[in-house]
Formats: sequence, C-alpha cells, structure tokens
Amino acid sequence: MGPHTPLVVLFLLSLPKSLQGQQHHLVEYMERRLAALEERLAQCQDQSSRQAAELRDFKNKMLPLLEAAEKERETLRSEADNIAGRVDRLEREVDYLETQNPAPPCIEVDEKATGGTGAKTKGRRNEKYDLLTECSHTISQVRSMKILKRFGSSAGMWTKDPLGPSEKIFVFDGTQNDTAYVFPRLRDFTLSSAARKASRVRLPFPWVGTGQLVYGGFLYYARRPPGGPGGGEDRGDMLQLIKFHLANRTVVDSSVFPAEGLIPPYGLSKDTYIDLAADEEGLWAVYATQEDDRHLCLAKLDPQTLDTEQQWDTPCPRENAEAAFVICGALYVVYNTRPASRARVQCSFDASGALTPEQAAHPYFPRRYGAHASLRYNPRERQLYAWDDGYQIVYKLEMRKKEEEGV
Repeated sequence: MGPHTPLVVLFLLSLPKSLQGQQHHLVEYMERRLAALEERLAQCQDQSSRQAAELRDFKNKMLPLLEAAEKERETLRSEADNIAGRVDRLEREVDYLETQNPAPPCIEVDEKATGGTGAKTKGRRNEKYDLLTECSHTISQVRSMKILKRFGSSAGMWTKDPLGPSEKIFVFDGTQNDTAYVFPRLRDFTLSSAARKASRVRLPFPWVGTGQLVYGGFLYYARRPPGGPGGGEDRGDMLQLIKFHLANRTVVDSSVFPAEGLIPPYGLSKDTYIDLAADEEGLWAVYATQEDDRHLCLAKLDPQTLDTEQQWDTPCPRENAEAAFVICGALYVVYNTRPASRARVQCSFDASGALTPEQAAHPYFPRRYGAHASLRYNPRERQLYAWDDGYQIVYKLEMRKKEEEGV
C-alpha cells in the first residue's frame, strides 16, 4: 500500500459503518490513481535528471569549441587589420607614385587670327585676361570625397548658387530635359524620399547636355534651336544660351553662342556642347569647334548681357576629357579612360598667365564609381559638386598660392 493509505483509512473509519462498504472500491481506485501519479512524477524526475546531465555534457563539450572559435575570430580579426593596414600603405604608395608621374604635356597650338562669328561678341581672342579680383589661389589636391546619394540617370548636374543666400540644391537630371528639381537644403536632398520634398521648375526650352549653371539667382543653360547640333535644318551647328530667372520663372535674355561648328568639348561626354562654369571672376564657357577639333576653347561671358568678352584657344586636348572647372581664371580639365578608371586633372590653362605649367598641380580624384558627367566649382565653399554615373558627390579641395610649385 502507498504512503497515503493511513490517511485514507482514518478518513473511512470516521465515516458511518453503512457507508464504509460502499467506499471500499473508491479507496482502491484512489490508491491506484495516486500510485500512477507517483510513478509519473518519478519518471519526470528521472527524465529531468537525464536532460540536466546531457545539458552539462553538451556544455562541457561546447565550451572548448567556443573558446577555440573565439581565439580563431581574434586571429582572423588581427589578420584582417594587418591586411587593411598593408592595403592602406600600398594605396598611399600608389598615390605617391601617381603624383610623381607627370601628366602628358599639353601641346601649344598656334593662335588663330580671328574667332568665330556670332551674336554678342567683342572679338577679343587669346589676349591676356585681367583679373577682376585679387584671387590668386589654385588647386593643390582633392582633399576628400563624400558620396551623398544616387539620384536620377547616369548623366546630369547638381549644384548650389555660389552667389545666392539660401542653401537650395538645384538638380538637373538627364542630358535633354525641361524640368529641374529644387530642394530647400542639402539635408532634404539626401533623404530617401527626396523627390517628394522637391519643387519642380518647368523651363520654356529643354536643355542640352550637362553644362547648366545656377549663378546669382539665374539659370544659364544651352538650348538647341532648330538646326543646331543634332537638329534638322543646317544652321551652322550653333547653340543658344538662355538666361532664366528662377524666382520669376521667365526668360530674361538669350544669345546665340558666337562660335560656329560646335562639337562636344569632352571626348568622353558626347552630349555636352557648351559647359558653363563659375568662379571668383564670374561666368565662363568651355567649348570646342570643328576649326580645331583637337583642343578645348575657353570664353569669358558677361552674366548680365551674355556678351562674350574674351575667348582663348587652350592647349588642353579633347581626347579622353570628361569634365572641367574654372578657379581664379584658370581652366582645369579632368581626364579619364574608357572604361572608366581613376580621373585626374591633366591639363590647366590660366587665362591671366599667372599660373605656369610648371606651377600647376595635377591631382588625382579619389576612387569612385564611374565617369564624371559634370563638375561644378563653388567658389564660396571651395568644393566641387560632381555627378558620377548617377551618384552625387562632393569633393573638398585644398588650395595654395599660384606662385608655389605643384606636383
């Protein structure tokens, strides 16, 4: 009998004798149920003991393995750190060797007796440019690169107004379009839902290429008139410059660019015929013509009237050029290869003559995604806004005096 039998017996003895016989079968049933419960409890205890023992055995087996895995992880981490350090040193050595490798020399071309014909030009060509400001610095190196996001197609242009008081970001997606995006500030542009925060500016004429420029509250861009480059009727391959008031959204001036037989100035950017640029001195245009299809030309424009004040034939070749920018009256042309590799400033031309080829630096750009579709220099921030295969990038520049020797 089980250990609970005495309690059951006492309980039955306390009952009347007439009921004791009737409860005999109930007592036996309860004893059987209690015995079954005791047996199941014993089995559970045995099973728990076995599981606890198995868990202890598993823990004892796993602890050495975990310790070995931790040691292996530390070893791999140490090796990875060593490899990263070696790669970093190798990259610095490669950068040093690249900076010591001089760029291919620019070949001077003969000055032309006359320039191209067109509207609003004063006819001054290849004369020394007189600086309007005391700007005397030149690029020393590309100090850093920041990739902000990927927006739009592979070619386009984005920029700030270097003269404007606001922090607005202007985005021109594609090489033929008539709608620009305007973001209140850079932070809004970097958001994943950027397009919903942008206002849209519809232009009266679509732009051509990626040579647009925002300057002093106005948008300057090249329009393809009927018969212009890529048009139908032959009009001498001319382009029309448009000056568009961004606040009033009206065209305030236009001018046929005074050069015949325009061709893309950059061998690696076939859609751009006129690349507008701004620096401390004002408004510039980079272009090329069939008259000398091997080299770039530079023009100084009047931002008020779109007059072409001066023009220069530069020694910078078109072949493998992808973009350019102007700093303190000096043109810097960026070259690459196809397929794209690492871009580098390989030719410079100072319209004022203050920067000699021996003094000019030819810095490399950091490693990146593809080829520059556009580069916009902001003289107030001293940095470049780049469109690189659909990625929007900011390059911070390090400057030095033009009189100092470069590498």
